[in-house]
Amino acid sequence: MTSPVPDDPTAHPGGALAGLKVLDVATLFAGPLAATMLGDQGAEVIKIEHPRGDPSRTHGAQRDGVGLWWKMLGRNKKSVTLVLSTPEGRELFRELAADADVVIENFRPGTLERWGLGPDVLRERNPGLVLARVTGFGQTGPYAGRPGFGTLAEAMSGFAAITGEADGPPTLPPFGLADGVAALTTAFAVMTALRARESTGRGQDVDMAIIEPLLTLLGPQVIAYDQLGELQPRTGNRSSNNAPRNTYQCSDGRWVAVSTSAQSIAERVMRLVGRPELIDEPWFATGSTRAQHADELDAAVGDWIARRDRDEVVEAFEKAEAAVAPIYTAADVVADPQYAALESIVTVEDDELGPVRFQNVPFRLSGTPGRVRTSGPPLGAHTAEVLGRLGVDAARLAELRASGAV
Repeated sequence: MTSPVPDDPTAHPGGALAGLKVLDVATLFAGPLAATMLGDQGAEVIKIEHPRGDPSRTHGAQRDGVGLWWKMLGRNKKSVTLVLSTPEGRELFRELAADADVVIENFRPGTLERWGLGPDVLRERNPGLVLARVTGFGQTGPYAGRPGFGTLAEAMSGFAAITGEADGPPTLPPFGLADGVAALTTAFAVMTALRARESTGRGQDVDMAIIEPLLTLLGPQVIAYDQLGELQPRTGNRSSNNAPRNTYQCSDGRWVAVSTSAQSIAERVMRLVGRPELIDEPWFATGSTRAQHADELDAAVGDWIARRDRDEVVEAFEKAEAAVAPIYTAADVVADPQYAALESIVTVEDDELGPVRFQNVPFRLSGTPGRVRTSGPPLGAHTAEVLGRLGVDAARLAELRASGAV
């Protein structure tokens, strides 16, 4: 492992992964988010960008021409511009990788090899390198060469097929669900490979196909088809495993979600809404049979909720020890006392925008909690610093810029 740079806010010595050097040469969104997770825990993450900038810099909302998604995705990273399709850029990358612990990339299979940057070449100088390769369909198979995005994974995993109203079309999520799940899985895979390296001294490749992690999260769909020939239908907000389970509108126009996964919770809800007689029905005894009477249960719960405002509903459910949650927007999240207690939203001073708020590290460790130290930096902000470690002085850097290598 490399040593963190002293007093460097992007290589904080208090993080559990301080001393790890990660090269993030991936784009949109799974690979970069995996690198973000490593950076949150203290790894020095060097973001290798084309001089045009990572696409996330211009993806989605902007303020004064500054991409807001990048500010979160690029947190705890250093930005270095480098053109890997040039000979000089490739050689500089090989030098940077020579003492790196992890490289995360998402080029189409064969691209790094074509540039002379494949795993065999990189491990000639650095046998312990972990190379995480994040693609839509993996490194092998008939679809390996296809362009792959999270949307395609949401479609092919089976997620879209079960999402949406029963009489409506398959529905895609309005955010990068498959990319996010793949990012978390990639970070875990990288840490697994690093743990193995402690025993073997050798790095290895991580072949992450974005179509796979979300497939795992969908639960027993495959085994239910294998053993029973069953395919899960679209049920909207309802569940085939329990009822009532839905979203309900309150008298003030706001919404709440109710879950009754536990039998005791279902009984409490029915008592709360004034329909205790339903508990004595034979079909009420299990979640699956309750789900067959979802219309009746939804009507009972929905009518009760519709006569009360959201705060009254939530308070009554809490007193009854029944499970309810308000349907939040981002505005609700940043004002919520539970999120505040967990410090789920962090404020960071940004060089371009001033103070900005976004999601914090998504879990807490008691000894090495990790932290958000910086927001996403301006394009190429660390090129001189990082390449300077390789002996590239100002004059040489100017030559590289002029040649189009950085």
